[in-house]
Amino acid sequence: MDEETRYEAVRSRDARFDGEFFFAVETTGIYCRPSCPAVTPKRRNVRFFATAAAAQGSGFRACRRCRPDAVPGSAEWNVRADAVGRAMRLIGDGIVDREGVAGLAARLGYSARQVQRQLTTELGAGPVALARAQRAHTARVLLQTTELAITEIAFAAGFASVRQFNDTIREVYASTPSELRAAAAPKNGRGDRRAGTPSAGIPLRLAYRGPYQAALVLDLLEREAVPGVEDVSGPAGRRTYRRTLRLPHGTGIVAVQERTGGARGRATPGGRVAPDPGAPGPPGAPAARLRATPSSATHPGGWLDARLHLTDPRDLTTAVQRLRRLFDLDADPYAVDERLGADSRLGPLVAARPGLRSPGAADAEELAVRALVGSAEAERLVRRYGKALDAPCGSLTHLFPEAAVLAEAEPHGPLGALTAALADGALRLDPGADRDEAHRALLGLPGLDARTVAVIRTRALGDPDVAPPGTDTPDSWRPWRSYALQHLRAAGELE
Repeated sequence: MDEETRYEAVRSRDARFDGEFFFAVETTGIYCRPSCPAVTPKRRNVRFFATAAAAQGSGFRACRRCRPDAVPGSAEWNVRADAVGRAMRLIGDGIVDREGVAGLAARLGYSARQVQRQLTTELGAGPVALARAQRAHTARVLLQTTELAITEIAFAAGFASVRQFNDTIREVYASTPSELRAAAAPKNGRGDRRAGTPSAGIPLRLAYRGPYQAALVLDLLEREAVPGVEDVSGPAGRRTYRRTLRLPHGTGIVAVQERTGGARGRATPGGRVAPDPGAPGPPGAPAARLRATPSSATHPGGWLDARLHLTDPRDLTTAVQRLRRLFDLDADPYAVDERLGADSRLGPLVAARPGLRSPGAADAEELAVRALVGSAEAERLVRRYGKALDAPCGSLTHLFPEAAVLAEAEPHGPLGALTAALADGALRLDPGADRDEAHRALLGLPGLDARTVAVIRTRALGDPDVAPPGTDTPDSWRPWRSYALQHLRAAGELE
């Protein structure tokens, strides 16, 4: 997109581009998301940025009205397989907070100077600034939605000290942490924030853009659930998915509700989604059609309600990013549906299920093992080798066993080869892994056929363009073949 097209998106308050770019107003010193409801600024006063961190680095503070840091992440970083995309996924996972820029560079196979240069050139901000922007956003969410103590929030958001936390919040939001918290309280003085006590967990809203087929994602997770590690309960339409998480500093239990928030739309011919009467908008059309069809609106999205119970609050950012990958919340359904909806075979399926996602994994290594051995064997591995929780939560009793534990306990056969490769680093499936390298490494292991590798590449590595061998997938479905296959499965045309 050129700058004039971006400005057209701002003029039409196009929510499709929230998170894809940001704009700042030089006369006010504020940066916003494209759909900000404020009066559109004059073009000569507007500057555009690829990230919130770049806007903050140029001296702009976040708009208090549209909260530009609270939008879903850019789908581009999940799709891209180059070093910048891999770096953004690792930063989102909290690598810079845990291992510093040197750790990020080592995982990417570059020097720290090369990583700094690539990110700054393309995104307008280096890894430290990008991680800092993420910490500020996490802190604001916790300040305004929980009753956690401010000191706890500082460390849960990833700050090294309370002083660093206070200074960053003042710089980014032009407010103190206490002022941000007070601003979120209703005018009647009665707080509506949900408790963030250890017993209640930390409540979060996991935002997404566009339509979202939550029921189909929950159906898949329910079919695959491994007892002791996962469960799905509740009536249709209001189910809750729960699972245990192994995290860098401790463990966690998460609960995600099927019920979603935000406006809803209805399917129309050709795979588009028409807005409900009175739904917020207009989010507009894709960049190429902004001037031609500014009224072809879709609803802007919503969120999944989640609640996290963590033994160490420093794991908050990592846990959230893993949930976003599991539920594919950073996808761009507009781009996917526009491409696939134009296909004669897929068009009716897209129209029936707009915004269908391609779920990922909460733990990539666990997913790889489960894809190899199947559900029944995975349950046996959990019972025999899984670490028991200190405090079981209903049917959730164990963590899925680590690769190193399985490699030592059952070193023979395909399972032993896979877990040994994961344990010694010969195979990497983390958010910054090179998908092609991982694919080659998987195919080199005994017992992993091409179909199993395709599942791992789709789910564990989040590749949007995977087709299992022998599946008829025309080039017109690229780069969204993973989503095309989800549509075929949902329609019963593919196992």
